Amino acid sequence: MLVDKPAGLTSHDVVQRVRRVLATRAVGHTGTLDPFATGLLVVLVGRATRLARFVEAQPKQYLATARLGVATETDDPTGAPLGAPAEVGHLDAAAMRGAIAAFVGPQTQRPPRYSAKHVDGERSYRLARRGQGVDPADIAVTVHEAELVRFAAPDVTFRVTVSPGTYVRAIARDLGQRLGVGAHLTALRREAIGGLRIAEAVPLERLTPDALVPVRTVLQHLPAVELDEPMRLAVSHGRPVPAAAGPEGHVALLHAGEVVAVAEGGDGWLRPAVVLGAP
Repeated sequence: MLVDKPAGLTSHDVVQRVRRVLATRAVGHTGTLDPFATGLLVVLVGRATRLARFVEAQPKQYLATARLGVATETDDPTGAPLGAPAEVGHLDAAAMRGAIAAFVGPQTQRPPRYSAKHVDGERSYRLARRGQGVDPADIAVTVHEAELVRFAAPDVTFRVTVSPGTYVRAIARDLGQRLGVGAHLTALRREAIGGLRIAEAVPLERLTPDALVPVRTVLQHLPAVELDEPMRLAVSHGRPVPAAAGPEGHVALLHAGEVVAVAEGGDGWLRPAVVLGAP
């Protein structure tokens, strides 16, 4: 299911709603959205829950709004302000456009203290809540695209496309630091995950079993190979099958147009990594 998550709910709340609608416990999500954030949440059902890593590996696009002049301890609106507000009247759209564009490219990023990253074996946010906040280790991320959408001081709205694991909260925080005024994220909407778009998502209040989409839809970014019946049977038992065209990397294996497995292609073989179809 492609769900348009509203503000005020956790991603797990959405999973619980889907479980009730479909009357099944076998439900999971990919790419957690913070409670204040909205937008595209991919919910996987049944055996498809095993495909989360293939969905999460795609770039994600966000529309974000930051409040300049005030940093917070969480880098978002849920945290206490850090210090007095700074003056932002000297900033203009040209300066903002240049500062945002400068984020494009591979870089290291310091995750927020209030994040799920581990520090010495414990979640960073748990340490921070106990007053033992330690900065998590820097991570390697890539900002593929970044553009200014609107600037009306003290608020700046921008759109970014980022690699998996990138914190847009940290981009807002670092934007404020680069401008010398501090900043925190006030709104965040996920618009896309790879080729999946928010326009295709269903609002939470309109969820029904009819909102289910084929597995191939969420794996549309993977090349596909159609299997004949003997090959399907072999794959269903986890056995590799020869690949005439020799595709490399992850490949969706189809039978009669339906995804039966995801395989790792290489050396002329397709080796099943996740099997969905029964023998």
